[in-house]
Parts: sequence; C-alpha cells; structure tokens
Amino acid sequence: MKRRKDILFFILKCILIPAAAVLVILGVNRPYKKIHEQGYSDILKFNMLGTWYWEIQIGNLGSSHGICDFIYDHLEERGYYCFNFANTSQSYDYDLAILNAYGQYMEPGSVLFVPVSYFSFNNEVTNSTEAEAMKVRYYQFLPPEYIPDYDPYVDLVTHKVPILTAGEDILKLFPSLNTALTVHAADNGVDEAVFNEWARARYSRHFDNKEAYFLPERIQELYDIIAYCQEHDIIPVLITPPFSKPYLDLVSPEFTEEFQATVTKIADDTGVNYYDYSRDERFYANLNRFSDADHLAEDGAKYFMDILWEEVEELYQFH
Repeated sequence: MKRRKDILFFILKCILIPAAAVLVILGVNRPYKKIHEQGYSDILKFNMLGTWYWEIQIGNLGSSHGICDFIYDHLEERGYYCFNFANTSQSYDYDLAILNAYGQYMEPGSVLFVPVSYFSFNNEVTNSTEAEAMKVRYYQFLPPEYIPDYDPYVDLVTHKVPILTAGEDILKLFPSLNTALTVHAADNGVDEAVFNEWARARYSRHFDNKEAYFLPERIQELYDIIAYCQEHDIIPVLITPPFSKPYLDLVSPEFTEEFQATVTKIADDTGVNYYDYSRDERFYANLNRFSDADHLAEDGAKYFMDILWEEVEELYQFH
C-alpha cells in the first residue's frame, strides 16, 4: 500500500510542479507582453503600408542613419508620399527582406535612397545578444517567408510567450530593481569635448573587434537590393550621409579609401548614382546640425533633405 502511495505522490509531483511553473510563466507573461509590445512601437509604421501608404514616391532603407537623417516633412507638406523603411542597426539582409515584403507599395518610377554607412558592409550590432534582440523585431511585422533564417520557435515565443526570451528585460516588471542607465538626449550647444567622447564611442561600436569591415555577403546583398529596384521600376540611389568631424578624424585613410573603392565599384557595376555627403562642409564641422557624432539632429536632417531635393538628379522628376 505504501509503495502505491509513493508512486501516486511521485506522479502528482511530476504533474503539479510543471503545471505550477506554466501558471507562473503565463501569469508573468501577461504584463510582460504589454511591455514587450511597447518596446516595438517604432515599427508600428509598417502597419500603415497598404492602408495609408500604397503609392510611395520617395523612400529610404537603412539603419539609424536612415531613421535620423531622412525626414520628409518638407516634401510631405508639398503633397509627396514618402516613407522611411529604416530601423535601428538594420543590415542589408533585412533591408532586402523589407523590400521584398513591401516594395510593392513603391510607385513605378519612385526613388529609394539606400544609405551606405561605414558599418554597412559589416554589422553594427556588437554581440550575439544584441543581434538576437534585433532579429526578434522583424517577427513583429514581416511575413515569415521574408524573414532571414526564419525560426518557427522564435515566431511562437515572440507572439505568444515573449517572457521566455526576456533575459535582463524581465527587470522592467520590477522598476525598483532595474539598474539600467537612462540616456538623455544632449542639449544643443554641447561642447566639443563631449562630442569627442561621443565620437570615440560611436567609432568603437563601428570599428572595434570586427573580423572584417567588408563582408562579401553584405556586398552581395547591396547588389541584390539594387537588382530588386531595377527589376521593379524603382530608382535606387546610393548615399553616404554626413558625419561629424570628431568622428571622421578617427577613421583611417586606408579604410576610407577601401570604402570609397567598394561603393564606387558597386555604383559603376550597376549604373546607379552614388552621392557622398560624409565630409560635406555644410555639416562636417557644424556640430549643432548633429544629435551625436554620426546622426543628424531633426533640424539638420530637414536641412539635409532640402539639399538632396536640390542636388540629387533622380528627384528632379518631382520638381
């Protein structure tokens, strides 16, 4: 009799302990899911494709340089349909995935800016944890067939049980325990010493601990982006946005020479125009046009778009 009770007790433990764990996970998952979704508020813009946007005339891909440096307010005020497809740390494989999924909303003859930054032929992310966090973002808005290296488990967890991949983000459920530093945007008129610190930090992110600066797969993906555009009556424009002098002073002449040669070859091979504003004197030493060492502030970005409107010949059709 005692043996039978022991067996039953063991079976009950095998059932109740996992059941309790599942209940705890589901209980914590509900509030965390709301926090998780708030973290992806910046991609809600993709929900507007096919509803508010379906005949885009001017757009751009890219990473944070695409987000910050292409502001279309002045063009939209004139009645043009513009869209920013960029996301933070977005690499060319995801640019291409977005184009495959949403390129249908670009109007025939439309112009698509393809930013070419100094980290574009590598990866801006600095570690595997950051890379995984960035990857999860695309499960929020891209159809599965377009997601590079699609993983059904990641898809399930992302939409149903995000708590399973929360990592340190679980501390967001307990604000008093969250030791993460809050970074505040700098005020205008920041001194040059602070800017130099920003420049060193950005340079370190883009250049330090990289096995190679020019990965063949990234170069091929840029060729594929251009090919997609040309096959779908979209005019691609390669463009390097402005960088600040403190940042550029850290970049070696050897890298700059190889970068220029790589982009020029791609432009020549494909017949696409390349516009290089990296050292443009209207921005280079004018630090108040930047929000940090390599991103334009809002006013600087609007000014940059006004310049593009006047100088990029592919936009003349809209004048």
